Amino acid sequence: MLCRQCEETIAGTGCVKRGVCGKTEELAKSQDILVGALIELAASGRKGDEVDKTMVDGLFMTLSNTNFDRKVIDSQTAKAKTLVGKDVEIRCKDIVSLDADDDLRSLKELLLFGLKGLAAYYHHAVVLGGKDEAVTDFLRKAMASLAESRTADELVALNMECGTVGAACLALLDKMNTGAYGVPEITQVRTGVGKKPGILITGHDLKDLEQLLEQTKGTGVDVYTHGEMLPANAYPAFKKYDNLVGNYGGAWYKQKDEFESFNGPIIATTNCVLIPKDSYRDRLFTTGTAGVEGVKHIDEADGKKDFSEVIAIAKKCSSPTQIDDLNLTIGFGHSQVLALADKIVDAVKAGAIKRFVVMAGCDGREKGREYYTEFAQSLPKDTVILTAGCAKYRYNKLDLGDIGGIPRVIDAGQCNDCYSLVVIANALAQAFNTDVNGLPLSFNISWYEQKAVLVLLTLLSLGVKDIMLGPRLPGFITPGILDVLVNTFGIKANGTVAGDMVILKIE
Repeated sequence: MLCRQCEETIAGTGCVKRGVCGKTEELAKSQDILVGALIELAASGRKGDEVDKTMVDGLFMTLSNTNFDRKVIDSQTAKAKTLVGKDVEIRCKDIVSLDADDDLRSLKELLLFGLKGLAAYYHHAVVLGGKDEAVTDFLRKAMASLAESRTADELVALNMECGTVGAACLALLDKMNTGAYGVPEITQVRTGVGKKPGILITGHDLKDLEQLLEQTKGTGVDVYTHGEMLPANAYPAFKKYDNLVGNYGGAWYKQKDEFESFNGPIIATTNCVLIPKDSYRDRLFTTGTAGVEGVKHIDEADGKKDFSEVIAIAKKCSSPTQIDDLNLTIGFGHSQVLALADKIVDAVKAGAIKRFVVMAGCDGREKGREYYTEFAQSLPKDTVILTAGCAKYRYNKLDLGDIGGIPRVIDAGQCNDCYSLVVIANALAQAFNTDVNGLPLSFNISWYEQKAVLVLLTLLSLGVKDIMLGPRLPGFITPGILDVLVNTFGIKANGTVAGDMVILKIE
């Protein structure tokens, strides 16, 4: 076993006996074999909806903290082999066998992890009826390339193309989310609790939330969002539900304590699920691509999911134990921010706002991530933070105030809503007759897993430079490839790799 696809790999080099996430060596092997089978499926040249679904869902299942059920992983491998239509000798049984040359392997790993993020976001769009053959065509082409002999230049080009396709995919997902549930509105979300029993829903799948809210209407059971589901509270379609009462807890890595204190059942809809404690294992349910061995999985039938068992358990549970009682301001998608564009531009011209800092991405358990809290607190009062993803939990409960009515933390939503931050940045660039790199704008991105890799490739493909990435750089990046990223794109580490912490200079 050698797994280094997430930021928390042991010693920054890789998990070799058991994943920090909790996956076993046997599960890691099954996931590698699944990836190998998907590579063979892509190389077979077969096309069609069933091939695309197998490819997309299979890659998503191997994303960090998504599926810990080996039987499900092996079943997906069997589907891929069947679609190839012949006995398959899987050439890539281990991620490190992608290429013998360290730098070429590094580029292939970067591409593979970007493809996993792309597959995850495309899965979210497909759930809502979205489709873009350009995405699936690229997935098949790029996956097939992993088993081919490619030059460094060719692999760099494929990584950049992954970012370009990623931008289109994020735009599609934005279109599907807003088309189904309306344009997010600036919203105050309470983090306190009520007296009724509740169901906690975590992950990213808005359709799962919609069906849960419909099925819990009039049952006396409240619904709370958790983690990356927090932004759902800003969509108009969900505001009609009185049983959606607020958000409970923070980022995914705190779930073992927060799920325990919630007291009621929990539904994990996508990635960001951990192997549970025994204290709440019988209250945890998974659905979609998520899975944990021994935990009840809710399947879909004819586009619908039956949450009646979850609701029945909730009715027998105590109300949640309160963690805090705050009001969080969310809902600053690109439409809302662009509506405030004139006000923001005037504030910049007047000198009230001197810099924007994009602090987005993924949160994690590592103590070094306290850096992001300290960083937010240390920023000058004339600086506005643009955020998306669960990294915001490092500072979204701080009282950072506002600038002339403009909040100093502008929360665009889930990690996929980094697309909104690009739209906002481009609009500001147009207003000031410059490009994104000419704005008083800095990027300090917190990465954890493969969705963040796709977002990084997207930003690089759009020409964004001088991104600070941390809290430490990916373990799969070799010194040679790091030199390419530094020299070409100005990538910077926030200091936990290089030694002394580098504080982003705000001028």
